[in-house]
Amino acid sequence: MGYKSNPDDRSDNVEKLQDMVQNTIQNIEKSHDSLAMANEKDRREIEEKNKRREDSIAAMRTEIQDEAQARENGYETK
Repeated sequence: MGYKSNPDDRSDNVEKLQDMVQNTIQNIEKSHDSLAMANEKDRREIEEKNKRREDSIAAMRTEIQDEAQARENGYETK
């Protein structure tokens, strides 16, 4: 019996990315509680992690725009 490859289903990518952005924002907000009780080393690590999270959010938002545009164009391939 042969295996069928699954088609590339991008129909819900925008929604998945939006959920990922929301979860990342929540993680940043939760980390703010930890900052109040953190020592200097931990505070620096939390702040660095939040910077990476913010960079990820920016990248995901760009990808959301790309996916939304692709959805509007019917996911045409180049």
